[in-house]
Amino acid sequence: MYANDGARSSSVACPGWLMTAVAPWGENAEDAYDQGLVELGLGDARLIEMKGAMLPLGFGATAPQPLPMGSLVECHLATAYAWSGSTACAGVAWAACETPEGDACAIVATISTDLDYEETSLLLRRNLQRRLASRDLEVKSFDVAVDEVTAANDHHGVAMAALILPNSLSLGAKTGTGKVRGGLTRKAADIPTPPKRVDVKAPAAPALRPGSRKQNTDFSL
Repeated sequence: MYANDGARSSSVACPGWLMTAVAPWGENAEDAYDQGLVELGLGDARLIEMKGAMLPLGFGATAPQPLPMGSLVECHLATAYAWSGSTACAGVAWAACETPEGDACAIVATISTDLDYEETSLLLRRNLQRRLASRDLEVKSFDVAVDEVTAANDHHGVAMAALILPNSLSLGAKTGTGKVRGGLTRKAADIPTPPKRVDVKAPAAPALRPGSRKQNTDFSL
């Protein structure tokens, strides 16, 4: 689903790639997670895990590339944990698509389960289809990556799948935003205005000096 040549990678405004990894020998869940990041090629990167379905405009799939130490990387990450002989699966999928108006865009879906590889793959594809349908998008191409881990005896295991976008957060990135799609974006005019609240306060009581006689004051409204 991607081209291997460097010219293709450099021509894409927002390059990205899918990767999976497993780590079955974690001393604890955090250790397994860190081992998984190293296997993904993200051990030396600073990660920002993204939420939501939309990918930056200009996204294009490329071959995996080595990341310099300290890189700030956008990542859509799925993580599934297992313990002592149990299994878990994680997967990520992307789709290049088009709006009814003809605008190109791309979306992503992730999933983490304790099911097997085949069932997880089917669920991930269904999640991707639902995200396309809810946004009225026509798919042009897509790719799916799923991996399964079986944790070693008395150890923690992790399966990880990631869509890695190494340049979307860098200064001078070529990504941008598109037009507002009226059916999917709520406008301020659509939000009902709450009724105004009218507060009525009672008049303040007159100040009394020490030793003065108390006056009969009517506080009624």
